[in-house]
Amino acid sequence: MKTPRPAKAEQSALDSVNFTLPAHFTGTDNPRHLRTIQALMTRPISREQIDQIAGCSNGPELIAELRRRGLNVPCTRTKKIDRDLFDCWPGVYHLTQTDRRRVLAWLAKRKA
Repeated sequence: MKTPRPAKAEQSALDSVNFTLPAHFTGTDNPRHLRTIQALMTRPISREQIDQIAGCSNGPELIAELRRRGLNVPCTRTKKIDRDLFDCWPGVYHLTQTDRRRVLAWLAKRKA
């Protein structure tokens, strides 16, 4: 049985929650965070890829930790077809332009 879904990409429920980000990215020295940030700086990444890249089994919590540190990291739900030919809506994380500026500012400050 296929579950009816909206025809367009939808935003994650977490993305619609109003919370205040810190004014800047507070930084991190966690290797999982660093690997994830490095990958997100180059391309959007699916939840499954976050798990592989970071070396964790709970990518959404890792992204939540980055959000608490000052990054937005939106999650866009995209329509895909799974191996059983059912529609599914996996999340794809990406950095906003503000996130990129915050990471670059943190990196510059870290190197100084």
